[in-house]
Amino acid sequence: LFCGPRGVGKTTCARILAKTINCLNLSEDSEACNMCDSCKSFNENHSFNIHELDAASNNSVEDIRNLVDQVRFAPQVGEYSIYIIDEVHMLSSSAFNAFLKTLEEPPKHAIFILATTEKQKIIPTILSRCQIFDFKSISMQDIISHLQYVSSKEGIQSEKDALNIIAQKSGGSLRDSLSMFDRLVSFTNSKLTIDEVTSNLNILDYESYFKFSSLIISKDIPGVLSMYDKIYNRGIDDVNFLNGIAKHFRELLINKFDTSEGNSDIDSDLMNKYKEQGDTFLDEDLILMIDIVNNCIIDYQKVNDKRIHTEICLMKLVSLESIKKKNSLIKTSKFSNKIIDEEHETDKLISVNDTENKLFYSSNEKEVSSLSLASLNF
Repeated sequence: LFCGPRGVGKTTCARILAKTINCLNLSEDSEACNMCDSCKSFNENHSFNIHELDAASNNSVEDIRNLVDQVRFAPQVGEYSIYIIDEVHMLSSSAFNAFLKTLEEPPKHAIFILATTEKQKIIPTILSRCQIFDFKSISMQDIISHLQYVSSKEGIQSEKDALNIIAQKSGGSLRDSLSMFDRLVSFTNSKLTIDEVTSNLNILDYESYFKFSSLIISKDIPGVLSMYDKIYNRGIDDVNFLNGIAKHFRELLINKFDTSEGNSDIDSDLMNKYKEQGDTFLDEDLILMIDIVNNCIIDYQKVNDKRIHTEICLMKLVSLESIKKKNSLIKTSKFSNKIIDEEHETDKLISVNDTENKLFYSSNEKEVSSLSLASLNF
């Protein structure tokens, strides 16, 4: 079972493994592997030993029964028949049950390679019979290196900052980064500059966020609103803009704490910029600003006028000192109310105790019982 996030090479690795299993002349020399009939048929895309099934569109019991019937036949060339089932978590419960018996006792010539992005949706009886290999998200540096390799092979002019933007936008998926790279190459005549990439992807570059932070440091509310007005008129989505701000503040905070370059995906020059600007902020201020932006994102879908909602969030970031004073006053008032409540509870307790004392202990005043002899008149 190959499991992990999208676009990290699960299905590709399954095909490579399938080719390697049936290679008749397996050796360290890659040219020797292409000499056998199994490798030739695989390279020519007509291998009869490798079967692929997309469980997202073939998830019924009937589809699995057809697969089970096919598993019985031994391969004509090679030793094994390999069955690659992609997006296996999409199989229905009845399809899983129909597949379980074959997976428990497969024929000697059958090997199953399952791929999924959601391992938790696969039933435990299937998981217990698989060797599980977890794929991780690909780091930004590895994606950038691969895009530089593709650029050099294809003769494409590309700036490293532009590739950095693509890698960041892909979210650890090499497939997504290559798809974006391919589209951008078509739109920019094979010249990837940071201006062209940010314009086509409709996002902001790093310098824009550094400029935004500088306006916050100088407490320039008109400058912040003017910058947001330009961003709004460019058609950049507010949520993407706010997420970019939160990520920028996070990088400022992380680079204040972490001085080792090995623990970051960003470029060393960019890291120095984050450290330099991060030193102008207090740690607690960065944490509070991230919290303000996250609360704005959470409430974004609930409001009608989303532009005003975003502008209020930006003004809160500039007016951080007043926000801190307000929070401290709220905390102080809550503490005072708590003390007053505790005093009221103490007074109530004292009054209850006094009442109990009156109930259980007689007073010193002399009282005459209505049943005493003194009450009788002779």
